[in-house]
Amino acid sequence: MISLSIADGVAEIVLNAPYKLNSLDEQALRDLSQAYGDAAAAASRGEVRALLLRGEGRAFCAGRDIAGVTPETDDVQGYLGGLLQPLLKKMSAFPAPTFAAAQGACLGVGLGLLLATDVVYVAENAKFGSPFANLGATLDSGGHWYFTERLGMHRTLDLIYTAELMSGADAVAQGMFSRAMAAADLLENTRGIVAKAASGATSAFTASKDLVAHIRDQRLGLWQSMEEENAEQARLCKSEDYAEGFRAFQEKRSPVFKGL
Repeated sequence: MISLSIADGVAEIVLNAPYKLNSLDEQALRDLSQAYGDAAAAASRGEVRALLLRGEGRAFCAGRDIAGVTPETDDVQGYLGGLLQPLLKKMSAFPAPTFAAAQGACLGVGLGLLLATDVVYVAENAKFGSPFANLGATLDSGGHWYFTERLGMHRTLDLIYTAELMSGADAVAQGMFSRAMAAADLLENTRGIVAKAASGATSAFTASKDLVAHIRDQRLGLWQSMEEENAEQARLCKSEDYAEGFRAFQEKRSPVFKGL
C-alpha cells in the first residue's frame, strides 16, 4: 500500500489503500520506513531535494489498522514504540524539506505522520482529534504533546473526553498546521509548492529545519538561538549555493541553486 516515486528532485510517497482509509498495520509501517530510507538515500546522491507525503482517496490516514487486532494478544508497545516511533524520527530527520497534503481523516498514526513532517497543508474538510474514547484507548503518536503545545490543556482534554473532531480550517486557524485549502485544490497546490522548494537552496533549508527542531526540543532562548543561527550562516557562506545567491542578487537575476 506504500508507493515511492522520484521525479525532478521530488520524492512522492503515497499511502495507497483508500478502501481502508489508508490505515496502517505493522507491515505498512515497515514499508513506509523503507520508502523514507530509499528517498533519503536518493537525497544523499542529490536526486531528491524535497519530499511530499499524501494519502490516496478520501482520507489521508485514519490511523492504525485494527481490523485484525485481538486486544488480549496485541503488542501495542511493539507497534507504537518498536515500529511507529522510529519511523517518525526517521521522517523528522529527512535530509531535505518535507511536505504533506492531508484530506479527510487524519487520526492517530495519521496525525503522527503529519507531526513528523516539516510543512503540512490540509483540506478545509480534513478531520483532526482524538476518537479513542470509543475504543477505551488513549491518544497516541505524539498527539498529547502536540495538542497541548498548540491548543493548551483545556482544549486538549476537551477533544479527548468528547471525541469531537476539528476541521482542517479550524486546525489551521488555531495554529496547528500551515495552510488550509479547498480539497479540490490541495494536491495541485501542494505539488507546485514542493516543486519550487526542490529547486531552492537545500542546504540552507535543512539548516533552518535543524535549528527549528533544536529550538523546539531544547527550548532555546533568543540569544542562544541567535548564536546557533550565526554558526549556521558562517558554515553556509562557504557553500556553492550561498555564492550563487549573492552573485544572482548582484547581477539582478534569478539564482540557480544546486542544493549544495
